Amino acid sequence: MSDHVAAALDKMRSVGAHPSELAALRRRLEQLEDPEAGRLPGDVLEPLPDLPQLAELPEPDGDRARDVLDRLAVVKLNGGLGTSMGLSGPKSLLTVKPGTSFLDVVAAQVLGLRARYGARLPLLLMNSTSTRGPSLEALHRYEALRTQDVPLDFLQGREPKLRADDLQPVEWPANPELEWCPPGHGDIYTALTASGTLDTLLDAGLQYAFVSNSDNLGALADVRIAAWIADEEVPFAMEAVRGTPADRKGGHLARRDGQVVLRETAQVPDGDESFTDVERWRFYNTNNLWIDLRALRDLQAADPAAPALPLIVNRKTVDPRDKSSTPVIQLETAMGAAVGSIPGARAVQVPRSRFAPVKTTNDLLVVRSDAYELTPAGRMAPTFEGPGPVVTLDDDFFKMVPDFEERFPDGAPSLRRCGRLEVEGDVSFGADVVCEGDVYVTGPRQVPDGEVLRG
Repeated sequence: MSDHVAAALDKMRSVGAHPSELAALRRRLEQLEDPEAGRLPGDVLEPLPDLPQLAELPEPDGDRARDVLDRLAVVKLNGGLGTSMGLSGPKSLLTVKPGTSFLDVVAAQVLGLRARYGARLPLLLMNSTSTRGPSLEALHRYEALRTQDVPLDFLQGREPKLRADDLQPVEWPANPELEWCPPGHGDIYTALTASGTLDTLLDAGLQYAFVSNSDNLGALADVRIAAWIADEEVPFAMEAVRGTPADRKGGHLARRDGQVVLRETAQVPDGDESFTDVERWRFYNTNNLWIDLRALRDLQAADPAAPALPLIVNRKTVDPRDKSSTPVIQLETAMGAAVGSIPGARAVQVPRSRFAPVKTTNDLLVVRSDAYELTPAGRMAPTFEGPGPVVTLDDDFFKMVPDFEERFPDGAPSLRRCGRLEVEGDVSFGADVVCEGDVYVTGPRQVPDGEVLRG
């Protein structure tokens, strides 16, 4: 065993790591031995053929619908603080509509489905230590969530950051917490086991989990997919959407040597421009995933580090706010990559309405605008026709939420009839501004109240 591998595993053992966490880290460290670890060039991939569509899946009757939802848990990835958007607390507490946060929408969705189908449908958050307290406090006012028969959350794992020069675990006495990092959202499979949550769910008679990001407000548990994976005995399913120019990040599906694979942005080699070709790579991962928990338990009985996931190497500095601090690498995996390693895994094409993630203030503006309407049951219903508005705001003035909100003091402009909005420079928007067609605005400028901007 290499010195750096032993050192990293010893550091994990020193904090009481679970055997499955040690096995998963060992696998990532072994993958790192490949000099091309984490790289997936476009010229070794082939496009994916057509997928089955959600609209083709039958709607189960009332009893069947209640039965499958009664065995389903809704899991939301909720570990992010939104620091890249200038936030200091859980990103999921950010307001998306007046008086309503991401978590409020999630709660409305789950409680609405419970009421409609009479099913248990418990909600669980995969939190980090930073998001746990504020997030649980925000959900505490929903009595039906407080009293569900399984815990409301579990914690994601963590592992040592490695020095980029010698791969030894980094030491940072000024702030030892910065020596650790989450191993990407692919950690969910290990975290479910290490936290005891997998056994808890199975013991409670829950067989399936619908997993999605807390910032994807289109991700409601759909009873048609729940019935499909139960009837077809699908161990793992991924929801995919038809790619558009707005899909600048995330990952697309492809084939490599006949096997379906997921390629994430971080896996694209420098100089490879193929990732953004949405006509070639037609299907994009939504991170809406369906897992048969019994199948996962069986996989991990044979391999504690299962499912086997490709490595993603993330290069940063130990203090991400200090670019002069020690260069490190973080070993990560993507949970959707399990589509390429779980036998019998499937993918299904879903409409764009199930994929409305908020990764930047560009996305936030679209969701806050009239391009989406929030229904009482928590559904973010698109009001636009076609692919929807694509927003590009100047990072110098809009990247951070406080700066963004300062320039939209009276709320978002109307975007339901907007194809593209590009803003360059320092521009502030008044109340009731309307954008139609392809709109380009340059600053410095104050857009007055009621202005109609047309391409």
